[in-house]
Amino acid sequence: MNSEKQIDESRQGEVLVLENVQLGDDKKKVYIETYGCQMNFNDSEIVASILADEQYATTDSEKDADIVLINTCSIRDKAEQTVRNRLNQLKNIKKKKKDVKVGVIGCMAERLKTKLFEEEKLVDIVVGPDAYRSLPELINEANTGQKAVNVFLSKEETYGEIKPQRLNSNGVTAFISIMRGCDNMCSFCVVPFTRGRERSRNPYSIVAEAKDVFDRGYKEVTLLGQNVDSFKWVNPETKEKVNFANLMEMVAKISPNLRVRFSTSHPKDITNEVLYTIAKYDNICNYIHLPVQSGNSRVLKRMNRTYDRAWYKERVEAIWRIIPDCAISTDVIAGFCGEEEHEHQETLSMMDFVKYDLAYMFKYSERPGTLAERKYKDDIPEDIKNRRLQEIITKQQAHSLERNEAHLDKVFNVLVEGTSKRSEEHIFGRTDQNKVVIFPRKKFQKGDYVQVKVNRCTSATLFGEAVEN
Repeated sequence: MNSEKQIDESRQGEVLVLENVQLGDDKKKVYIETYGCQMNFNDSEIVASILADEQYATTDSEKDADIVLINTCSIRDKAEQTVRNRLNQLKNIKKKKKDVKVGVIGCMAERLKTKLFEEEKLVDIVVGPDAYRSLPELINEANTGQKAVNVFLSKEETYGEIKPQRLNSNGVTAFISIMRGCDNMCSFCVVPFTRGRERSRNPYSIVAEAKDVFDRGYKEVTLLGQNVDSFKWVNPETKEKVNFANLMEMVAKISPNLRVRFSTSHPKDITNEVLYTIAKYDNICNYIHLPVQSGNSRVLKRMNRTYDRAWYKERVEAIWRIIPDCAISTDVIAGFCGEEEHEHQETLSMMDFVKYDLAYMFKYSERPGTLAERKYKDDIPEDIKNRRLQEIITKQQAHSLERNEAHLDKVFNVLVEGTSKRSEEHIFGRTDQNKVVIFPRKKFQKGDYVQVKVNRCTSATLFGEAVEN
């Protein structure tokens, strides 16, 4: 299983508000705050849709809410501690408004279950990722003074027919969940225990959702899954089979003006068929997130990643061969159980081999209930973990800058997403390779495709000027 790819830290704890909802005094109000990965944000959109059917509107203030829901992540201890600190802050809200109900939903709810009632005294509702349909009943139960919980893990639930409410949307990009759960059982990861077994959505419901957002003016969709490459759907009646390459093609054919992204790929599963499909369609972005976790084969075996160093390098070479201008990002864990110094050096040498455009880098954080917690000792001293992580970060910063410098004086097709945070006179968007570009606003608006020539860069951002389309 890939470690869940974390979204930009600026979105951690983001309050999610429905598009175009007018809040009347008679409306019940729900405040949703989301932490963690893109899947969690998509889940919050599903929750908002379920509660909208019960006449709940979202609000951007917990002070106005009848229900406060915290959508949580358990991938690392730091993520859980952030949520616990936030719950502690909410105690004042409950003192002032005793009828407000507080719910913990998502992966942390699934992992801790009823312990949350004991450990966080203000929590009234606990709901796991597969039980969101039961939220209306659980809210009613909580309103009677009972503690309400449903953390049942399903083998079938995909929420496939629920139309997500697009939350805090820029009107340009949208997430679409294509599958849920994970079967990979990486030794460091809690996701199989918090999100259950792997199951894929009906591909025709995915295409319908993508067509709906495109018809509403969106220009980009990101197909989400713990491991999108293992998407596999079989029609129980006709026995028609659809794999991930087939699905991408189906979505790409909606319109050449609809960009298609995806996350996340597992190195053991990404096939040449997937790569050739990306290369075939200009609107499938040339960007692949391919978590390596470690560059050493022995460590990878202890992580139960089911590939080795040579396999990973071969997959990277296949990407370069089939999609020469493809950007590659990754996840890296420093200081996994028993990692020796020369094995850490092999991670650094793997980074030198690939020269990733972007990396999500973490020191190992032992998670209760995982295979690693049961089988291995977390024996790398904290100072060594910190030193190794810093070496990884320093190397990645150099590689990111090198990759961005290679874009200087080149022209890219940029999809405008909004106004730059630093200047109203500038806008930003992303290239096909998922690089952020900032350039003068002029006449351009959100949702426009603009040809931009890059003239300078940092390790994180490209800067440029629009040229004639």
